[in-house]
Amino acid sequence: MGGVKSTMAAKLTFFPPNPPSYRLVTDEFTGLLLLEPFQHRDNVDVLQLPTRRGNEIVAMYVRHPKANSTLLYSHGNAADIGHMYELFVELSTHLRVNLMGSAPGYGQSTGKPSEQNTYADIEAAYKCLQESYGAKQEDIILYGQSLGSGPTLDLAARLPQLRGVVLHSALLSGLRVIYPVRRTYWFDIYKNIDKIPLVKCVVLVIHGTSDEVVDCSHGRQLWVLCQEKYEPLWLDGGSHCNLELYPEYFKHLRKFISHITKSPSGQNTSTKSVEGGPRDISTDHVENPQMSTNTREKRKQSASRNEKLKYSERKLDAGDKFATKLNIPFDQIGKSHRSVEYHEKSRKTIERERRTMDWVTTMQAA
Repeated sequence: MGGVKSTMAAKLTFFPPNPPSYRLVTDEFTGLLLLEPFQHRDNVDVLQLPTRRGNEIVAMYVRHPKANSTLLYSHGNAADIGHMYELFVELSTHLRVNLMGSAPGYGQSTGKPSEQNTYADIEAAYKCLQESYGAKQEDIILYGQSLGSGPTLDLAARLPQLRGVVLHSALLSGLRVIYPVRRTYWFDIYKNIDKIPLVKCVVLVIHGTSDEVVDCSHGRQLWVLCQEKYEPLWLDGGSHCNLELYPEYFKHLRKFISHITKSPSGQNTSTKSVEGGPRDISTDHVENPQMSTNTREKRKQSASRNEKLKYSERKLDAGDKFATKLNIPFDQIGKSHRSVEYHEKSRKTIERERRTMDWVTTMQAA
């Protein structure tokens, strides 16, 4: 069954650029790895990182002299490091952060793109940040764009002391991009809808209202399901691949990074999260309320906050077991739900088996 799932996911999900947009070369005088046709920059390191699945990924690390945060960026589909090179440098410059970017099985990276490989690859990049560059968990911001939101949330759900998470044109799950199913099935991939409630740090969601690939409703629902919300950015008329062209994009990111940088390192920033979001979305079915920054309303919010904490402790009991085990993928967890309301409800065994057999029969016939 796992082989069928992996084959289906690879065919429907991953579209690496062919040919790659760059060449990986070694400078004959310095021995440094370089990306052609880009001119060498003193503040950019080109890396080859081994993963626990036996692959080797190409990554780049951009330094900023005044940085006190590091952005670990997982980019979207149909792109490689060459396509992202200039954006990575620009993000580091404008946001005053160090930045690590990588892509699994894309460009000159080895191995084939797959869900499990992307999980192993982001772990390798995170490990490199800690061991080679001295980055601490509480100084790292995970950034997931489109398909990259999958490995980003998988890792974020297991790292309780992260400084923050950015979800850019993120998806609820792979299957939900194709069809708006109401439950999570075993053969689905990148089950972000199930992992976002486990993320403990503050989350910024950015999505274009005219996204033609991943509908804006994905971003809106992910924002609703966040434990710790930051004011979302809904870019009016923005599509799937042009959000960086909007002036509000960099402005809002700078505001977010400034907010979480000023927050005490390693501490929960929920009381400083900005209250906001789409007014046209009902959150009646969500048990965890958003947090207000108005200290004058503290007494009014105390009851709901206590209720939220009790719910979070109950909800995170299973997630905490994985916080220190970076090699356990979340798709092995049997729990699934379509929203926080149904997070603790078990699947109906008979219905699941019937649907599973119908699907397997269809795949075999094909």
